[in-house]
Amino acid sequence: MKEKVILAYSGGLDTTAIIPWLQENYDYDVVCCCIDVGQGNELDGLEERAKASGAVKLYIENVIDEFCDEYMMPCVKANAIYENKYLLGTSMARPVIAKRLVEIARKEGATAICHGATGKGNDQVRFELGIKALAPDLKIIAPWRCTDTWNMQSREDEIAYCKAHGIDLPFSASNSYSRDRNLWHISHEGLELEDPAQAPNYDHLLVLGVSPEKAPDEGEIVTMTFEKGVPTLLNGEKLKVSEILTKLNELGGKHGVGIIDIVENRVVGMKSRGVYETPGGTILMEAHQQLEELILDRDTYTAKKDMGNKFADIVYEGKWFTPLREAVQAFIETTQQYVTGEVKFKLYKGNIIKMGTTSPYSLYNESIASFTTGDLYDHHDAEGFINLFGLSLKVRAMMMAEAEKNK
Repeated sequence: MKEKVILAYSGGLDTTAIIPWLQENYDYDVVCCCIDVGQGNELDGLEERAKASGAVKLYIENVIDEFCDEYMMPCVKANAIYENKYLLGTSMARPVIAKRLVEIARKEGATAICHGATGKGNDQVRFELGIKALAPDLKIIAPWRCTDTWNMQSREDEIAYCKAHGIDLPFSASNSYSRDRNLWHISHEGLELEDPAQAPNYDHLLVLGVSPEKAPDEGEIVTMTFEKGVPTLLNGEKLKVSEILTKLNELGGKHGVGIIDIVENRVVGMKSRGVYETPGGTILMEAHQQLEELILDRDTYTAKKDMGNKFADIVYEGKWFTPLREAVQAFIETTQQYVTGEVKFKLYKGNIIKMGTTSPYSLYNESIASFTTGDLYDHHDAEGFINLFGLSLKVRAMMMAEAEKNK
């Protein structure tokens, strides 16, 4: 009996070429495992392709709801945004993929897991930290780092390699963007994006929607209801999170919402430029944040911003299966107890425009905040507060004036 390796299989050219390479260099039986986190039609034809390439078995594992409920929603609740822009679409999907790869490895009695992430990217870190945390005994194979045996440097090389091994597949050698897609987003890298001085070719690039310039001239009003930080209703219809996000993707894409162009700092030390389409995720994050504005007190809101940034770093760096992530997430969860209410907004040419927010737990009190009413607020109280709040400033100014006088 040959030893088995679990290959994280996307069906693309890279992971297809890896199948014969693993057999040739390790003499493994290759079990392909495609983890469905919402790639859509990218999964079409995978079984035939994997078997034609020499795999002994293919798993297609649908983890969409697990991804949404247990990985995506903690990021939404935390308002976790990396470097003020990136909504962590690829990052948040990697731990659930790593977890299921380990589960399949245990089921198959495999001795190794192989992934197709490059030696320059973040994903190698995310996959391998997840595997090490869950199955430290399993061997990890990363072909792109095996420079003594992996000699392919281009799509042409990979196509030639497959043909030399009797695999004739419908892949083109033409250049294209490097993309990663799931239910939350799609990322784009490569081609003109490798030069930060060039504008993205949005007509060629966009997949999930249109640019704001090409969005409809009329906006669309949407309402969303949350219970304890989790969306439960969209326009009055009760849906699970994955269904809400699917509909928000359609709405956001139609109105040009959620397109960002960012130069980010990778874990491995380099800067990289990418364009991310996150139509539904952008709407969901914004709606959740609008509701929190009403409900969280000032000190909690301030602390949560810091913890949200920390959570974003943890997820981006692939440290999901760590005590730190559990601890930070526990704090975030305590802040969500009263994040319940309805958010109303308009989608218009890339914008999410507030149209009203309500909650039974709102801390906004019109009697206090209004210019014309306010039995709960005595204007005279502000004088004493300001005197104490600014006392250190006054004392320092007096000291500086005395020091100047004595020069």
